[in-house]
Amino acid sequence: MEFEEYVSARGQELVRLGFTVSGDYQRAEDLAQTALMQAFRSWRKVRKADDPHHYVRRILVNEYLAMTRRRSFTEAPTAEVEPHRTVPDPATGIVDSDDLWHALQELSARERVVLVLRYYQDLDDRTIADLLGIKPSSVRATASRGLATLRKSKQSNRVDERLS
Repeated sequence: MEFEEYVSARGQELVRLGFTVSGDYQRAEDLAQTALMQAFRSWRKVRKADDPHHYVRRILVNEYLAMTRRRSFTEAPTAEVEPHRTVPDPATGIVDSDDLWHALQELSARERVVLVLRYYQDLDDRTIADLLGIKPSSVRATASRGLATLRKSKQSNRVDERLS
């Protein structure tokens, strides 16, 4: 498969993955563009991989995790901006839910990535572990902590609703 064919076939999927983990459409485009740029630089190696998409998806996830570590020192968000969508995607309706999105913001970057890869990308623990460079047991533990945080958030929202 040539690079141009790959971008045509999988480019929008990479942007959706970037949006799902970051919640920001512009950042999602940056993540996809960075992943594709890095893949292009070593396309011969990527093309020879067992699963080139897995390879590029791993680049994107690693870039997102690195960006979240850097952002804490260099960027300070000033206001929430509604993401601009050029291509409607049925899955974004789930992500756009305010309750879910606010709950996801309470998770660490790694917990968010694990849950998105598990439930949105429908990847198994071994594949997620390979993408993140950790053990499958760490994926399960991270998912468990993330789900526990989401459950607590859901319960506190119910309490807030009763108090209002």
